[in-house]
Amino acid sequence: MEKQWNLDKLYPDFDSREFAEDKKNFLSLLKEINSWSVEQEQSPVQLAEKFINKLKKCYFYYSKLVAYSRLTVSVNAEDERAQKEVEKLEKKITELTRSRVRFQKWLSELDDRAKTLYENSALLAEHEFFLEELAAKSQYLLSEEEEELAARLQQTGSSAWSKLHQRLTSTLTVTLKVEGEKKELPLSEVRNMAYDKNADIRKKAYEAEIAAYDKIEKGGAAALNAIKGEVLTMTEKRGYDSPLEKTLKDSRMEEKTLETLIEAIENSLSDFRKYLKKKAEILGHKKGLPFYDLFAPVGEVGLEFEYEEAAEFIVKNIRPLSSEMADFFKKAFSSSWIDALPRANKRGGAFCYPIHPIQESRVMANFTGSFSNMLTLAHELGHAYHGHCLKEESILNTDYPMPLAETASIFSETAVHEAALEEASPEERLVILENHLSGATQIIVDIYSRFIFEKELFAERKEASLSSDELQSLMIQAQKEAYGDVLDEEHLHPYMWLNKSHYYSAGQNYYNFPYAFGFLFGLGVYALKEDNDNFMEKYKSLLKVTGKKKISEVAKQADINPGAGEFWEKSLDKVREDITLFIKLADEYA
Repeated sequence: MEKQWNLDKLYPDFDSREFAEDKKNFLSLLKEINSWSVEQEQSPVQLAEKFINKLKKCYFYYSKLVAYSRLTVSVNAEDERAQKEVEKLEKKITELTRSRVRFQKWLSELDDRAKTLYENSALLAEHEFFLEELAAKSQYLLSEEEEELAARLQQTGSSAWSKLHQRLTSTLTVTLKVEGEKKELPLSEVRNMAYDKNADIRKKAYEAEIAAYDKIEKGGAAALNAIKGEVLTMTEKRGYDSPLEKTLKDSRMEEKTLETLIEAIENSLSDFRKYLKKKAEILGHKKGLPFYDLFAPVGEVGLEFEYEEAAEFIVKNIRPLSSEMADFFKKAFSSSWIDALPRANKRGGAFCYPIHPIQESRVMANFTGSFSNMLTLAHELGHAYHGHCLKEESILNTDYPMPLAETASIFSETAVHEAALEEASPEERLVILENHLSGATQIIVDIYSRFIFEKELFAERKEASLSSDELQSLMIQAQKEAYGDVLDEEHLHPYMWLNKSHYYSAGQNYYNFPYAFGFLFGLGVYALKEDNDNFMEKYKSLLKVTGKKKISEVAKQADINPGAGEFWEKSLDKVREDITLFIKLADEYA
């Protein structure tokens, strides 16, 4: 089983005939779209169809080209050709801005006449949500010239700063003594040591990681200040009350839903603290749990996997739920869709990249054999399955909002977790529950700290740039507010603002609460499998409409009301049950 992905389905290499031809087609379509104008002899239906058809084709080629380039960079930050191609493509796509703004404003001026578009064209009826959303967002548009200028400036502004951050963290090496020998290791490999059985290794890895950030903290702070400064300027110029308001609108989510979610999270913090206190007690910490032991394994049973074992475990435990999903996951493993192992110059963490034009995905992981790593694979393959469910949709109907992005991944991860828990011995159940609660703590408690941090960051950045020391202080305060007194104050993580890439995207601010939403929404959707014989078909139908409905309407597919606190509390009750069982098992077996 290959442990590196194969991108040949996209292109053999950058110098290939296929890459050159697709790039030529992309550039040609850009010109054609930019020539779009309101011609008197054409009807509104003809004008709209012409634009949508060209836009679909343009995104088809752009998606392939930029996917190949970005994926290449993600596993080799030193690949200068790939970096240049990403930069060129991202710069070129900004040329769509002027014509898209022109079309968007024309669309909004149709008012009630827009209904005739959908009544007289199957193509436009298929894209009704996409078109209606464009028209609704026209109120936040600048002039064509300003929008084009803003898009171009972003390439040398926030996008460039984001690339700098990625390069800094991808190429950062950490000095660490391993078996008496001093080594320079990739950051991703050192961070994975947080899961090591050896307490001394976990602590030394944490200390070495914290020390290593000194090499890049000034560059990281400059990048973060520049990006958030740009966001504040542009959201104000467009007429949004705040970056958070823009994120909610982009997320197709009502403010009340966020408020209800945050309230439910705050209500659950005391429960998570019970779990963290018990974990600190098990590990022998009297001053609270140090950050370096947040992911420490608990229990005497070692749940470790070779990569092939992890693949078999995932496929086997998904199959009782859905043979189709299991076969899809098996294909992903056997067809070299996954770049599995950490190595120098490879980006840290894990992600899934759906590639609609080839109806496949690619998954990047940094697998080192832990049970958590195995669940991460299941999580990312859930994203890939989401893409699979959208493969027959128009590419313009596949852009689902951030909070719904985690639905399929949490569903998949939960299925594997529950199956593993069911067949485990009591000692193994303790280990599995701890791993699950460790992840849930990150998604609920740590995400809450990141939400607090980002709100404060925007508030402070309005007045002036923040130094690295000030950013560290904000991060520590946010962690204390979220975790309470259960963490060891002498061993927090002041550089989490530098470690998490989500802060460094000007187009995706507050990419924190969507994880909590997705986790709890995914748990809620998964729970419905008990009550519906046709559940998997209903589930797939829900995933298929994530790109063309508002969150509340997508939720209705599963009879869920995300604006009601009862839904979130019910999902959190499942976590509370796990906490109670963990404490019981810990008292018996830890």
